[in-house]
Amino acid sequence: MADGDRRPESDHDDLVATMTGGMTREAPRFTGSERLHADGRPRRAFRDALRRVPNLRNAVSVAGSLALPVAIVWAAASLAHPLAWAAAFPMMAIAQNRLFIIHHEAAHRVLFSNRALNDLIGINLIGLITFGSGSHGYRIGHLQHHRDEFGPDEPDFLLYSLYPIPRASMRRKLVRDTLGVSAFRILRPRFRRLGEARHRRMTASFLVGQALTFSLFALAGHPWLYLLLWVAPWVFAYQVLNRLRAIAEHGGMTRSGDRRHTTHHVRQSWAARLMMVPCGVGYHLAHHVDMSVPWRNLHRLHRALVEDGYLPADRIWPDYRSLWRTQRSGDPRPATT
Repeated sequence: MADGDRRPESDHDDLVATMTGGMTREAPRFTGSERLHADGRPRRAFRDALRRVPNLRNAVSVAGSLALPVAIVWAAASLAHPLAWAAAFPMMAIAQNRLFIIHHEAAHRVLFSNRALNDLIGINLIGLITFGSGSHGYRIGHLQHHRDEFGPDEPDFLLYSLYPIPRASMRRKLVRDTLGVSAFRILRPRFRRLGEARHRRMTASFLVGQALTFSLFALAGHPWLYLLLWVAPWVFAYQVLNRLRAIAEHGGMTRSGDRRHTTHHVRQSWAARLMMVPCGVGYHLAHHVDMSVPWRNLHRLHRALVEDGYLPADRIWPDYRSLWRTQRSGDPRPATT
């Protein structure tokens, strides 16, 4: 946002007061521990151990995540059965979601310890094929989200705001996702402001990325599957996954220096990790406490947050369904921050 367009802080405070905090609760006082600072951040020795990047294991995860869409297309084309096509559609959205989370990891520069390799694989390559521009644009906006959740530069303020909402409102949001309206709103800015060199470059890069993806389908002898099993899952299914994951992370929370007021934690199940929150992204409160911890170590930080008393058991949602059910109840809890 340009300085001249920046909303005055007082106006933003009014938005925060009226549009956020419907699901916050007073957090118990935490004064720190041997492993953690008072704000939950890990202390030096523990922090250094947590921040080690497991390069080889991450390389295997990247290779598997890139191979998964190929395997889905191969299986669907080989079986050529209506049930196979029906199963491939949501599975591809799950694969795309996993690739985006890998991209998110690279945006924090914790996918590979070598920065050039981290950016080449996680930002340029995976950023291109996941309907991005392969540039650092996502990183820049996402770091604003981490620096000040719900702050004036929060890129997803409206996505997280106003929860809990009425059931009908939640239904309308999900219907827009499944009808492709949300995808259209995401893609529309790519083709605006083309008179500006920067936007032309980003749009050209986006188009090159999708042309390369299409060429892989064509080389495999199934060019039409690019639309059926790549574009359509992203337009009509991935957007639902993305919304459900995002509101489970921050929906109903508020601006605060205490991460327990900005971010939910939901107990992780194998099904949730498989379908919606792969690569440790479900440990989202731990991720916001220290965004430089690689995903493979977030469970260790989360365990310390619980064991040392920063995150009491009654602040942990038992599953995603219970959280979403509360978010669509339309019965807000009073904000306490």
